[in-house]
Amino acid sequence: MKLYVWGAGCGAGDLIDRGLDPARITAFLDGEGRGGSFLGRPVLPPEALRGEDFDLILVASRQAEAIAERARELGFPAEKLLFCKNNWRLLDRNSAYDKAAGLLPEALLAELRRPQHPVREPLWLADSPLPRRDLENDYVRLRTLEALCRQLPGAPGAAAELGVYRGAFAACINALLPERRLYLFDSFEGFAEAEAADQAAGLVEAHRNTDEGRVLSLLPHPERAVIRRGFFPATARGLEEERFALVSLDADLEESTLQGLRWFWPRLHPGGFLLLHDWDNPRLPGVKRALERYEEELRRRLPAVPLCDVCGTLVLTRGDEPK
Repeated sequence: MKLYVWGAGCGAGDLIDRGLDPARITAFLDGEGRGGSFLGRPVLPPEALRGEDFDLILVASRQAEAIAERARELGFPAEKLLFCKNNWRLLDRNSAYDKAAGLLPEALLAELRRPQHPVREPLWLADSPLPRRDLENDYVRLRTLEALCRQLPGAPGAAAELGVYRGAFAACINALLPERRLYLFDSFEGFAEAEAADQAAGLVEAHRNTDEGRVLSLLPHPERAVIRRGFFPATARGLEEERFALVSLDADLEESTLQGLRWFWPRLHPGGFLLLHDWDNPRLPGVKRALERYEEELRRRLPAVPLCDVCGTLVLTRGDEPK
């Protein structure tokens, strides 16, 4: 049995953490040619499978449309690809559900079979700087980001992201707010060892696979970005007087999220927004616990609106209350 996973990042790690045994995977595929290994299995370029016989490829990358085209060019049979991030165009790409039976855990296969639901384009949308390919991964999250950025002209301050990973969301912020300084806080080597000790192996391994140079290469306006490499909040030293109009807090784990809330919320301008990613993600419960702990410290609830995006973002907005 030859089972491959196309992608060696968070999508692949999530499959492992949902019950797919790495020992059953022949290799991971990476279209950018990173090589090396992931969770003890080799990482190969997709071209390595040209002309080879295999049972199934699980496509765990967010770039589903580009991968579908690449697979066609390589001559891979469509019935041997199963797209785990199916399907932003509301056309079921998958014809390999029957081939996956017996290869995948039943609960995982049942989740992949779940139908998609249509989302109409907003009426206010015009001249969007967001590329269509970015919308494949999480349409609601990115269109909400765009709507929020359109509300920010009256709110001074910089933008920031804590938890940059491979830079996809940072690139969208940079495209939507090209005139604002964008601070990017990340270790670019994964989670702090002590905090990650009890986390799922796939999640931890995926977040090691990042690079600040690659992140900068994705930004449409890299001259506006300021990389703050290392572990937060030490990397915020010297920025105590900075104020922010938009913050993406995507630290995944409880203590890092709590540190982010403590540091950024007092520095968020009235009229600004803080996007707390994974707030309602059942696989990352520490994010919600961090907000609860911070609100207990403040002895009040923060004004917020939940999104029905893929991972349950919570949008916190600051009013004119005194600091």
